[in-house]
Amino acid sequence: MHHPAAELQAVAQTAALEQALVPIEQALAALHTALVGRDSQVIEREADKLQQSLARAVTLFAQAARRGGLAPELRHRLAHASAQVARQRESLARATAALDRALDVLLPGSPAPDLYGPAGGTPARGRLGQTEA
Repeated sequence: MHHPAAELQAVAQTAALEQALVPIEQALAALHTALVGRDSQVIEREADKLQQSLARAVTLFAQAARRGGLAPELRHRLAHASAQVARQRESLARATAALDRALDVLLPGSPAPDLYGPAGGTPARGRLGQTEA
């Protein structure tokens, strides 16, 4: 049986999911450019945009999955975005490790930075041992 209301709802859901993917894809592209250019301010700004866009999209995609699934094209785009995030995370980890090695050469004997404080909070001490505000 043909249900126009259900078809309209599916089309609207697909459009909403596509609109949720666009800012993710844009933020990923901008973040990649910033990483290549090593522009820390842009990296931070675009990483924040990406995080916010991902949070919105995850909610929408979870709701769509509960309602009956996702179109294959949308699943592919989401998987591609996920792979890009993983590649950028790996690239950032390598850059961080290289920076830490360079700092170890420049500042031998300095304590390694605490990336996270207790329970994953903000760092309690910086690289040179100063207490951060």
